[in-house]
Amino acid sequence: MDETFLDMDTVTVEFDEETLEALDDVAFTDHRGNRDAAIRECLDRWLKSRKE
Repeated sequence: MDETFLDMDTVTVEFDEETLEALDDVAFTDHRGNRDAAIRECLDRWLKSRKE
């Protein structure tokens, strides 16, 4: 597992219920129920899309 995220600053984000449900779906499907991993994946995708 790539743990380079441990060197990152801490950020607090508030999600609405719909977004939490979508994150939980990703977490269940792709990350064995790990919501934090799903959030990191989605954030990574979003950051990469902004670079393009």
